Amino acid sequence: MKTYKIIMPVIGALMLVGCSNRNNSSDEVLQSIPFQKVTLQDNFWLPRLKTQKEVLVPFALDKVRPAMDNLRKTGNYLNGVKDELPFPHRFVASDLYKVMEGAAYLLTLEKDPALEHTMDSIIDLIGRAQEADGYLYESHTTGVSANHEHWGGAGMGDKPYSWVVHSHELYNMGHMYEGAVAYYQATGKDKWLKIAEKNARHINHVFFEGDPKYNGGKPVNQAPGHEEIELALVKLFHAAGDSLYLNMAKRFIDIRGVTYKPEGDGVMSPSYAQQHLPVRQQTKAVGHAVRATYLYSGMADVMAQTGDQTLRPALDSIWANIVDTRMHITGGLGAVHGIEGFGPEYLLPNKDAYNETCAAVGNVMFNYRMFMAEKDAKYIDVAEVALYNNVLAGVNLEGNRFFYVNPLETDSRQAFNQGVKGRSPWFGTACCPSNIARLIPQIPGMMYAYTDDEIYCTFYAGTSTVVPLKKGKVSVTQQTEYPFDETIRFEINPEGKSQKFAMHLRIPTWAGTQFVPGKLYSYVNARPADWKLLVNGEEVEATPEKGFVTIDRTWKQGDRVELRLPMDVHFNKALPQVEADRGRLCVTRGPLVYCAEAVDNTAMPASYVLSPEAGTSVKKADSGIMRGIDFVTVKARSVQEEGNGSLTMVPYYAWDNRGDDAMIVWMADNDELAKASIPTIPEYISDVKATHTFDQDDVLAMVTNGYPASSFDTSIPRWTSWPQKGKEQTVELTLKRPLKLQSLSVYWYDDKGGVQVPESWTLEYKENGEWKKFPIYVTDEYRVLKDQYNMVHPGEDIMAEAFRLHIVPKADAAAGILSVQIEEVK
Repeated sequence: MKTYKIIMPVIGALMLVGCSNRNNSSDEVLQSIPFQKVTLQDNFWLPRLKTQKEVLVPFALDKVRPAMDNLRKTGNYLNGVKDELPFPHRFVASDLYKVMEGAAYLLTLEKDPALEHTMDSIIDLIGRAQEADGYLYESHTTGVSANHEHWGGAGMGDKPYSWVVHSHELYNMGHMYEGAVAYYQATGKDKWLKIAEKNARHINHVFFEGDPKYNGGKPVNQAPGHEEIELALVKLFHAAGDSLYLNMAKRFIDIRGVTYKPEGDGVMSPSYAQQHLPVRQQTKAVGHAVRATYLYSGMADVMAQTGDQTLRPALDSIWANIVDTRMHITGGLGAVHGIEGFGPEYLLPNKDAYNETCAAVGNVMFNYRMFMAEKDAKYIDVAEVALYNNVLAGVNLEGNRFFYVNPLETDSRQAFNQGVKGRSPWFGTACCPSNIARLIPQIPGMMYAYTDDEIYCTFYAGTSTVVPLKKGKVSVTQQTEYPFDETIRFEINPEGKSQKFAMHLRIPTWAGTQFVPGKLYSYVNARPADWKLLVNGEEVEATPEKGFVTIDRTWKQGDRVELRLPMDVHFNKALPQVEADRGRLCVTRGPLVYCAEAVDNTAMPASYVLSPEAGTSVKKADSGIMRGIDFVTVKARSVQEEGNGSLTMVPYYAWDNRGDDAMIVWMADNDELAKASIPTIPEYISDVKATHTFDQDDVLAMVTNGYPASSFDTSIPRWTSWPQKGKEQTVELTLKRPLKLQSLSVYWYDDKGGVQVPESWTLEYKENGEWKKFPIYVTDEYRVLKDQYNMVHPGEDIMAEAFRLHIVPKADAAAGILSVQIEEVK
């Protein structure tokens, strides 16, 4: 196995937290060992980093070329070079910055002159697109936003900082700061860092001092609608050493919910972007889940750096509210479609779960920061569950296909991922792949923390590092096959012959009576793991405090520590308040949630009945894409088959790597529920009509077809407007009853000739007999992509009696549809 040696950077590193804790309950400061000072030597994370470098980052850089083109065109505009204007978009640049951040981290694995050259070239584009005063936002700089249909409402405004609640101007810059800091750490080059600092000083001037060019000269004094800049400013503060940036971060947090409160519903609801109350008065997780976790991360950073303990009660209350009432067992947050966010307490659906990958990334970020502030392992336990389950499920094992939405159940007909059946190669809103690209390389920097005379071992993986304790450096080497093997071994080598210090080893929550902290989930027939701690081969008695066992002794070179965490297979139950999980069981092992896929089982996964008394076995796959992954087999029976049998399950993070089909996490524990869980197709439609239907086609096909094989699937019937080339068409779907819409998806037909995906389309809905414009969700678009469902969500609650699609074909082609799917809010 190849070992990558992390290259030492020019300056100190800054990982997820990138800061030390100034105000622990102990007087000693807790600091992290940065990612570039940890060498990975394992079979779980190291292959992923290699995949990141060889597949994900090059693939992602290619996908974000439109953002590069926008920067180039903006730079040309500013420099008087004749060129096309950029296309208007609020946040496409942020995806580029996140991919670049991930690339910067990978440059610490091994030198890559070609990648570094690519990065430098993009940084040149960024510099040329920045205005002289530091402003950087392509749509406003070039004026293309002024006449764009989304300039107001949930759009970008018609001029700089005129619609901060949704423009993403500060969100984009936050991601730019994080990328610039990462590249500075990786290479020592400061050109991008200077661009970031110039912009940050500009924002401080405009928002908190006032500039005649912006907002009539008055300070904008408004927190951004999408949080991100708050935590990014803390990173910039550490990289640049300028306290201005830390003060800005605190000020943005202090004014949230104070100087501006939106009025309205949906994306303009005061709680959508956590603007309903001043942050210190907030007690529950509400609104858009990604925005929320970014805010909470920034609050934790500011608390740690400024010593502002007035933020602690709100953070503690919000954290408890999440783990007690609003988190899926996979660590997923934001269960509700529409707002991509938190719904009512205990509303945790399975098939209809949203659980955006970015929200799980935010869950990791928030909890790691809380650990750094409070030295409590419960935060690492939550971060670990979110990381190993929801985050890793967001990218396939090959590193080139992704999930945006992460349901806990799918059926064979379901378009479960933003209109795509299975994983997508990319998204129109590409925040999730780019977030994965930047998070995974930072994982080594989450594995160790220290004070003057303490070492905290947080995440477990085969690693080596040197911990700079006050009385001397200590070399730590860790060997383990975690998360599949129970044994974790450490070799300790103090710089001198001996040295007194304390080692804290995390005893995960899953080794006790429940899988993850909080009140939501517990083991059935709980039997706490009989974990063992040995020093130089002799068992040591220890009692965990705040989730850590402590070995405080004088250490000698070559001392060995062994921690054994038995990984029994557990059956989990949820609180009865979680309606979706009543009468259901979830299987876990170690930190991993398991699920059943159709590919491994003879009957439909949802048809199986589990018993907590059932026997289980574990077997490691020895070939194929799943090689090295532990499968769990559970004695079970299917209501579709006679007799008893078994159910094969895989880690949730590894599902949908062998085909797009049915999957389930929460299994029925009784026949009645299993029978009811077998998927059926809802029949909402009473009538379908179109302005024109080719006489060899069927207008009803679009509502009766199963999932098409492709846009050129000629094995199933279809609707087309052939031979009416270039003529606008209308398709009207009348419902049997009014329904509250969750999403509507269209699968276009394209025969690569006379019928092609259309130029564009829009949607109307009928309410109380009146046709109304469809209020499309803020990050959705009317897409015309081939070989997948093109999904739109309503940006506000609507009750529809019918839908009408207005289709504009290409000038030389007719339009066609293979399938339309309508999902109801349940």
